[in-house]
Amino acid sequence: MSDRHQELMVFVRAAESGSFSRAGRELGLSQPSVSRIISELEARLGVTLLLRTTRRITVTDSGTLFLARAKELLAQWEDAESAVRGVDSLRGTIRLALPVIYGTREIIPRLPKFLAAHPLLRVEMMVADVRQDLVLEGADIAIRLGRLDDSSFGVRKLATLERYLVATPGYLQARGMPATPAELALHDCILGPGGFGGASWSFTRNGTVTSVDVRGRIQTDSGSGLFASVLAGLGIAIASTAMCAAEVQSGTLTRLLPGYTMAPVEVHAVFPAGPRLSAKTRAFVEFLAQELRNPFGA
Repeated sequence: MSDRHQELMVFVRAAESGSFSRAGRELGLSQPSVSRIISELEARLGVTLLLRTTRRITVTDSGTLFLARAKELLAQWEDAESAVRGVDSLRGTIRLALPVIYGTREIIPRLPKFLAAHPLLRVEMMVADVRQDLVLEGADIAIRLGRLDDSSFGVRKLATLERYLVATPGYLQARGMPATPAELALHDCILGPGGFGGASWSFTRNGTVTSVDVRGRIQTDSGSGLFASVLAGLGIAIASTAMCAAEVQSGTLTRLLPGYTMAPVEVHAVFPAGPRLSAKTRAFVEFLAQELRNPFGA
């Protein structure tokens, strides 16, 4: 790695993470080495790029301008190297941010195929239902379900998930099977995150939309918490095909109100670096887009 290339990598991660020590850990450098590299870069440019305090570092106006160009240069550098080596020689690390259920059921099982095609690539995963600060974490790609926050991030739609109601046979035996959305008001409904909860659930049948206010004793902020709760027989939950198709097929969970539909949930890949992707990120997103169009076994 050339000195200039390393300078850019160190500066970008220090600026984005707000920490010399964190940048050093990610790049395999000591904190003093990161500090020295940044100081030498600033001295050569004749400007202050980062303001240091005892608690964190912040990016100056000059640093903000340089950060945008540095990220572009690093992406161009990687593209040039990939073009020379060929697509089968992609190398480096892809950092993924994944929600727990969708990540473990839909993304991780597909990684062996992708990594077999690109043996010089590594994958680091942040698997959590809490939405991470993608820039701070240095993520290349985040998989997001449902509504996206407005931002300057790049976005690509990957899939659309059907949503429906499920409960265990034991819960339904004890409480009865609802025949209409209105009857949900008499049941324990599990309130989950985003498109899998809320106090009002809406259904469509023959073009007519029906909304019902629901309640329950269980509320969770994670898809994995919702899934565990419905499997425990604690009530009725909104689920997606990715979350529980296998459990519905096996009879562990029962699908309710099959004559009614719910608004689907879209799956997006989000790119903190913006719409111009590095070669390795672009290859992985294209792979996911193709794979998610074809369910396992299709």
